[in-house]
Amino acid sequence: MKKKCFGAALLVIGLLLAAAPSARADTFTFTSCHISGSTCEGGSIAAPGFGSVTLTQDGTSVDFTVSLINGDRFVETGAGGGELFLFNDTIAGSTITTIATSPTTPAGGLSGFTNLAPVHADGTGDFTASVECTVASDCNGGSAPTMNSLTFVVTNATVAQLETANTNGNMFVSDILCGAAQTQCGGLTGPVDASPSSAVAEPNSLILLGAGFIGLGMCARRKFKP
Repeated sequence: MKKKCFGAALLVIGLLLAAAPSARADTFTFTSCHISGSTCEGGSIAAPGFGSVTLTQDGTSVDFTVSLINGDRFVETGAGGGELFLFNDTIAGSTITTIATSPTTPAGGLSGFTNLAPVHADGTGDFTASVECTVASDCNGGSAPTMNSLTFVVTNATVAQLETANTNGNMFVSDILCGAAQTQCGGLTGPVDASPSSAVAEPNSLILLGAGFIGLGMCARRKFKP
């Protein structure tokens, strides 16, 4: 019975650890504010902040889902390096595909780039990968179509490789037009970023992994109980 107990608990832990690389999904929140003239400029706001970015491993590719909240919208301004979204990717052979925005899409479409010469976003540092409007004038400031969701795929990469912070300690930047519900910056534009410290834990995986360790503890208790 003791062997079976230990075996079952170890099996749960082993299966979770084995599945983790292929099913890994990490979420980060945009809580750091670099919007000139806002009350949050140079600081952070409490989660859920301005929205989130989620990376999900899908075979040899990584799916990105970037979501803005409180009426915030993606735009392109000089403060954000003229990009909708910035991150770090210097992986040889990686590409950005399947880019989409909702609820609307720029007339000239969207483009993505990896292995860039450093692109600078005010207050957040330099980045080496981006997603942008193919025709810049489609998305300049307030003239940009309403876009609060951005999805794309990075090929030939892993989640861990794309969660690399720059020298400023930042991983992901969105250039936004603040919505009226975002009271710290309503109507203003500028970059917001997510750092490693803004990661959101995956509750289901943690609960299951914890259950496995609890099972081991119960087995040990049985073994040493007088």
